[in-house]
Amino acid sequence: MSRVKISDGVIKDEVLVLGLASTTTKGGLAIESGDMVIDTKKMITQLLDMGATGKADEVIKVPGSLVRLMVFTGLGPKSSTYSHETLRRAAGSAARELHGNTSVTFSLPARKTVEIAAVAEGAALGAYNFTDFKGTTKSNHKDPIKNITIFSKLSNNAQGKVAVSRAEIIAQYASLARDLINMPPSYLTPDRFSKKISEEVKSAGGAKSGLKVQIWDEKALKSQGFGGIVGVGQGSANPPRLLHVSYTPSTKASKRYAFIGKGITFDTGGLALKPAAGMEAMKSDMSGAAAVCAAVLAIAKLKLPVAIEMWAPLAENMPSDTAVRPSDIISIFGGKTVEVLNPDAEGRLVLADALVKAQSTKNKLDGIVDVATLTGAQVVALGTRTSAVMTNNQEFSKAFLECASISGEQFWPMPLPEELRASLDSQVADLANIGDRMGGMLVAGLFLKEFVAPETPWLHLDIAGPAFNEGKAHGYTPVGGTGVAFRTLVTLAEQG
Repeated sequence: MSRVKISDGVIKDEVLVLGLASTTTKGGLAIESGDMVIDTKKMITQLLDMGATGKADEVIKVPGSLVRLMVFTGLGPKSSTYSHETLRRAAGSAARELHGNTSVTFSLPARKTVEIAAVAEGAALGAYNFTDFKGTTKSNHKDPIKNITIFSKLSNNAQGKVAVSRAEIIAQYASLARDLINMPPSYLTPDRFSKKISEEVKSAGGAKSGLKVQIWDEKALKSQGFGGIVGVGQGSANPPRLLHVSYTPSTKASKRYAFIGKGITFDTGGLALKPAAGMEAMKSDMSGAAAVCAAVLAIAKLKLPVAIEMWAPLAENMPSDTAVRPSDIISIFGGKTVEVLNPDAEGRLVLADALVKAQSTKNKLDGIVDVATLTGAQVVALGTRTSAVMTNNQEFSKAFLECASISGEQFWPMPLPEELRASLDSQVADLANIGDRMGGMLVAGLFLKEFVAPETPWLHLDIAGPAFNEGKAHGYTPVGGTGVAFRTLVTLAEQG
């Protein structure tokens, strides 16, 4: 984990990162060094000779005079002010390219506290690498930056110090979410996932920090009627779990949210077996659970005055002689029955159990947010960088989308058309687990809506595409697990 600090003193690091923007004036480049005063004339000539453009994700390295290495990270078109996400991505791009360097100073055009926070967060998020399962080649991989310094005249400002401290916590738990997603399914079984988070709770302070853990094993799940989790998990040799982590702040909670994350530690499709091509990415089908687990831990570490009830239904969807068959009927926690027409539409079954359970507690909820890599239709509709938001409460959705804008994560509101609901009707059960293929993302949302009380504000986040980056790294986003939704959930708690 990277350490992050803020300073306006003498630069002691050997690497200095500055911003580089494109302009419409002669030369076409402008160096953006924030609070650091630098003679840029010769540098611009050198950068132009190297073909620099200043576009986003561009990182140019040149030997320095005051430091060993000067790094220029693209900001796009020059502006009097840059968006927080532009700064975040520029810092992240540079940090990704600087693995192998121990300490780096970042001096980007950030003069306000929120801008400093964005640079610090981007740099810390970009300083990520997953090598836990490398063997003989591990030594070939350079370690991420260990020490990050944000150069700013606000170094003695209390809010500036809080901003970089928060960035460090955000990066710590984003890394946890990414690590969980990147772990092989042979290692990260439902049981091991639960134990891993229990260990993280202890590391975060446990009961002293307001955190409590409860785990239902397969026997408890069956005896208490969690038919969705049991049904999905019964085809695997690795039995299912339901993980609950609660956070109670030391002061009176301003709000109480339930965060629910789909935790399918591997999804073969069950008896509706998926094609082999691309199935390796199905280790990421627990990205929702990773995001909500990371969120509750970060919220506790930040000591936010919001109570959180986190639920992670965990199962492995495998084909075997004990697996759920097409046309089987299962009973969700609370009694509603579902005809399983497609065993590969399993995420909604485990989420249904958790949604009902989350609402059965005595404490009134101000909102429920479920996070899931739920449908391939999400990727078709919105691509691999934008997640979907569905809701029964437009005010809650608007507040969440504002939080997403602050965090820099991309979400887009999608409808829940009533005319699609009839396609979920079953002749033999209360409803079926699949309906119309066209609009499949929306149909899945309508299925989940059946398990939420109309008066309870609820959001369904389908993160199927953005959860696992199978393309090139960009900004602060690595290849593999991204941890998407985690930062917006933390921002939601911060906004109260």
